[in-house]
Amino acid sequence: MDKVFVSHIQVNQAMKGRRRTNRAHGRVNPYMSSPCHVELVLRERADGVAKSAEGQAMKLSRKQAARMLKTSYKPIGWKA
Repeated sequence: MDKVFVSHIQVNQAMKGRRRTNRAHGRVNPYMSSPCHVELVLRERADGVAKSAEGQAMKLSRKQAARMLKTSYKPIGWKA
């Protein structure tokens, strides 16, 4: 159960159910139910090897990249 995760979930409208409810003075109003179809797909998580952080380049936001070009700013953990 620990290796299972939700890979897809989808909720769609189903056909409305129709009933009647009686009101005062002999009136009748519709009483609609709102059912739905729920689709839930579970998958088993594969045991994989964790990625190492050494070979990956640090991703910079546009603001950080522009700031690096203008000044000598280096973000925390930056390796050049």
